[in-house]
Amino acid sequence: MATSFYQRQDAARKNTTKLVALFIIAVVLIVGLVSVATWYAIEEFATPRSLAGSSGFDRPSNKFSLFAGLGTLALVILGSLYKVVELRRGGGTLVAESLGGRRISPQTNVADQRKLMNIVEEMALASGVPVPPVYLINEDGINAFAAGYSPSDAVLGVTTGCISQLSRDELQGVIAHEFSHILNGDMRMSIKLMGILHGILLIGLTGQIVLRSLVYGGGRSRRNKKEGEGGGVLVIIVIAVAAIAIGFIGVFFGNLIKAAVSRQREFLADSSAVQFTRNPDGIAGALKRIGGNSNGSRIENSNASEASHLFFSQAVWEGIGGLWATHPPLAQRIRAIDSNWDGKFASSSKTSGKRTTTTKSSASSRSAVMSGFAGESPAAAASPPEPATASAKPTTPAGTAASSDNASDEVISLSDAIAEEAPMQGIHNALESVGEPSREHQQYAATLISDLPPSLLDCIRDPFGARVVIYCLLLDTELEIRHKQLDIIKKQGGNAVHVLANRLVDYTDALAIQKRLPVIDLSLASLRSLSKNQYREFISCFNSLVKADNKIDLFEWIMIQVITRHLKPHFESTKPSPEGHEKLRKLAAECRVLLSAIASAGNEPEVAEQAFEAGAAELKELGLSRIQKKSSDLNRLSKALGSLRRASASQRKRLIDACSVAIEADGHITWQEAELLRGVADLLDCPIPPILPTMK
Repeated sequence: MATSFYQRQDAARKNTTKLVALFIIAVVLIVGLVSVATWYAIEEFATPRSLAGSSGFDRPSNKFSLFAGLGTLALVILGSLYKVVELRRGGGTLVAESLGGRRISPQTNVADQRKLMNIVEEMALASGVPVPPVYLINEDGINAFAAGYSPSDAVLGVTTGCISQLSRDELQGVIAHEFSHILNGDMRMSIKLMGILHGILLIGLTGQIVLRSLVYGGGRSRRNKKEGEGGGVLVIIVIAVAAIAIGFIGVFFGNLIKAAVSRQREFLADSSAVQFTRNPDGIAGALKRIGGNSNGSRIENSNASEASHLFFSQAVWEGIGGLWATHPPLAQRIRAIDSNWDGKFASSSKTSGKRTTTTKSSASSRSAVMSGFAGESPAAAASPPEPATASAKPTTPAGTAASSDNASDEVISLSDAIAEEAPMQGIHNALESVGEPSREHQQYAATLISDLPPSLLDCIRDPFGARVVIYCLLLDTELEIRHKQLDIIKKQGGNAVHVLANRLVDYTDALAIQKRLPVIDLSLASLRSLSKNQYREFISCFNSLVKADNKIDLFEWIMIQVITRHLKPHFESTKPSPEGHEKLRKLAAECRVLLSAIASAGNEPEVAEQAFEAGAAELKELGLSRIQKKSSDLNRLSKALGSLRRASASQRKRLIDACSVAIEADGHITWQEAELLRGVADLLDCPIPPILPTMK
């Protein structure tokens, strides 16, 4: 199954190449039409009789048609570049806000919003990705979208019609469809499409502006012009009208391009949603309800047309005969899922008897935990810490300290292996589920969330509390270092943060290794809603906490990188992840660095050598040799991981498989090693679903 995920990633990249080719064809046609229109207008209305027999550059029509063509080309290119840069800076958030989206708080208690957030949390953890921000679009049409360049900056947008008119199963089908776009690389292609096509659409907009300025601003002044100058104004009017007409041609080509690259991806996303939820009635029911809804899936926002290909269902007019449709017809999509469909659409009224998942949290417990720092909250008192299943030091998901200039002095020394081993077959199954989580993964994620102590879960869903949860995960097991870290929290975070940290530390200490990464992924959703000042304070504090013990193991370092990579794009100017296309043979040195670090983690030199050789055998054409060091330069490892993201999806699969072989070379895998592998895969944009303990 995982092979199809990597193939779809590579296919999405090839679709981008197809998009560029279609764009170039459209630009050539538009530039040619503008040049011809300019030549004709000048020939007919502005060429003096004295130049009737001239040729070449001396003839105004030839000269100005060339200038018009070059100007049009520059306008298209600059317009597209501007939009691409704007989207690279704003990512999915910019798209959601341009459509009138309002972010839903992770701690919301509004019934429909809570239902939605529960589904999103479960599906994110089941997929192995951070919980994305969710934006509510105030539209009656039933629709949703995912936007961004990668899971790090992905956002979900859902209309009010979608959450109010769909049952939980139907809404779950829609969200599973959108997660397919997040995982399969469709978002990157779609957001690039928005940027590239913007330049084409500028032609018509420019013509409208010029014509409007002549009609409303130039009428009075034209009466004062000499009679001989009227021809120049007429030429401008003709060119402006032509630009508007050609602008429609740009819209025509733009919509054709969107339709060409989008329709088949919708069928694939529908199929993935059925596999994820194992409930074809869910997504099929949502599509039937769209057909029965008076507003359908229409989006009225003026910016909907340029983002139409992002949506779950057709958001704008699809053209005559469906020529511009960015989505297959509803009936076709429904029958692909439900071959026995009778052709009748569902009622558009809100369904009754929805199965709404409720959590153990409550408004009263949240209030007590987040504001009652003087005493124990009722929820905390009622929920004793769960027993620890691992003796390893708590995961230290910190910030950017590990990638600081002093990172090379930090030693990778994986601490004591935990007693309970991860099931080897479970890891193999998880690797085969990359990008294609199952219903079992979703159920596991839902159980994991519901099993978290209410006090801890309330804090995870609150920006203030989420910071404290991360701080607590940083705390060392050695009391002397822990006291030092708690002093840092009090000094930099304040007394309220310090009190809450002392209250939550028993819960975070008790978290099993395999629950720490999911807790981080849940916390990131809240941390993304911090203000920039709060973010800077947060980063400063956990940098100090990381440096407090002057050491870091590889597992901890990977978790630090996961947090930094997923949080940083929301607050700092960063480039989107590169679009992978390289072969591993060009990245052999980076493969050597990563495989050496994986093989050495927690192993004696002899075992590490055996592990490295086993992993390197999976990449035998690279001729890799192990880096013979007891300590590793974390800066070097960080750069290696960044470079390895340039590899194509199929090549990254080979690398992850090699790391897996190295980890299991000694015949057993600890939960810490299993989560280390998931962390590495996350940093390579190949998120692995949770490893299910009961998988056989």
